[in-house]
Amino acid sequence: MSDADALKAEIKKLSARATNAKMNLHDLSEELPVNWTSIPEVAKAAYDAFVALEAARKTLAKLEAV
Repeated sequence: MSDADALKAEIKKLSARATNAKMNLHDLSEELPVNWTSIPEVAKAAYDAFVALEAARKTLAKLEAV
């Protein structure tokens, strides 16, 4: 498996994780004001998931550009 193929597989995992984090944030927003104290934790998890996904996509773009 090439580096690009491995990274594509990782991107699929990161994308699923980011989608899950987005849904957790969405679900939390619909339940407000219940569990309002968990906003920073849930938002940070979503932020971190999307940062990781974006970084992996940029790395893949650089690999494919070569």
